[in-house]
Amino acid sequence: MKITEAFRDPELVWRLSGQLAQWAFGPATIMEVCGTHTMAVARFGLKSLLPPGVRLISGPGCPICVTAPEDLDAFLALGRLPNVVLATFGDVLRVPGSATSLERERARGVEVRVVYAPWEAVTLARNHPDKEVIFFGVGFETTMPATAVAVKAAAAENLPNFSVFSVHKTMPPALRALVERGEVRLSGFLLPGHVSTIIGTEAYRFLPEEFRLPCAVAGFEPLDILGGIGSLLQQLKEGRPRVANVYPRAVSSRANPRAQALLKEVFVPENAPWRGLGVIPGSGAGLGERYARFDARRRFASLLAEVALPPSGLCRCGEVLRGCLVPRDCPQFAAACTPSRPLGPCMVSPEGACAAAFRYEQA
Repeated sequence: MKITEAFRDPELVWRLSGQLAQWAFGPATIMEVCGTHTMAVARFGLKSLLPPGVRLISGPGCPICVTAPEDLDAFLALGRLPNVVLATFGDVLRVPGSATSLERERARGVEVRVVYAPWEAVTLARNHPDKEVIFFGVGFETTMPATAVAVKAAAAENLPNFSVFSVHKTMPPALRALVERGEVRLSGFLLPGHVSTIIGTEAYRFLPEEFRLPCAVAGFEPLDILGGIGSLLQQLKEGRPRVANVYPRAVSSRANPRAQALLKEVFVPENAPWRGLGVIPGSGAGLGERYARFDARRRFASLLAEVALPPSGLCRCGEVLRGCLVPRDCPQFAAACTPSRPLGPCMVSPEGACAAAFRYEQA
């Protein structure tokens, strides 16, 4: 039996779900802050296995979803430039801005290229010296090293026509902001596995130490997730919050040293706007002075200064990302807002809570 099959074994999943009731100690609201967790929980129906009173809600774990509307509109505005290529991951294509989307702009003639890795944008710039290639750098700590490698490669080749519009964000400052906001009374966090391979479990110590919140880093198979929830319930029952690592086959307590060195070389912390959470100090990642010539925000500052702030619309994705609203309780869900007619990114992204609920949790 392969390891992924073992972690999906129905008998083991059922046995572990039965043990959760023994660990449960009254009502508990647990927030998962990873889009892959969100989709896996919905896909495998794990909420139905939770003990009575234990509630699992989604948080700001989808990097596409937390991208601020003004940042998306700014990147869309760069399509007005002559001889420009907007390079992006495929899950950004259909995310609506305040007036348009990359998919619509491509239909109108803007050259939009879908890439599967940042280095492909560097290759585009190398092969098309007459074009200005701008890569939409999106994602948490997991994808930041790949963007850093691309920037270094462009610098090594001295490519004059490559730049990055960075909307990269880091997870710990967002968790702090979420807890300090205090809108939702949380019992603990199910923490992301992918991000934690880069930053290690020590990065979350402030949650149990300052806020007395149990935490568990988990993988993405059903047993991983249920094991993480079980750890959280045990911590609550014992009254001893900590950061538990139930994904040791991939995550360690310390940060990945090579990845951290790479990020420190290329990026600098910046204040960054998040959809639904506002500006969070030090949560963004801009290009440092050494690589400033590849920073699209600086290179095209005059054009970006003309981009107006988007008006507020019907989309309530921001409330979903804060855990204040369950997707199915949104009046637009599955009515005015569907995957074919999305009002916001939570219904578009493959890691979005609304997309997961629409696909797997409708009665």
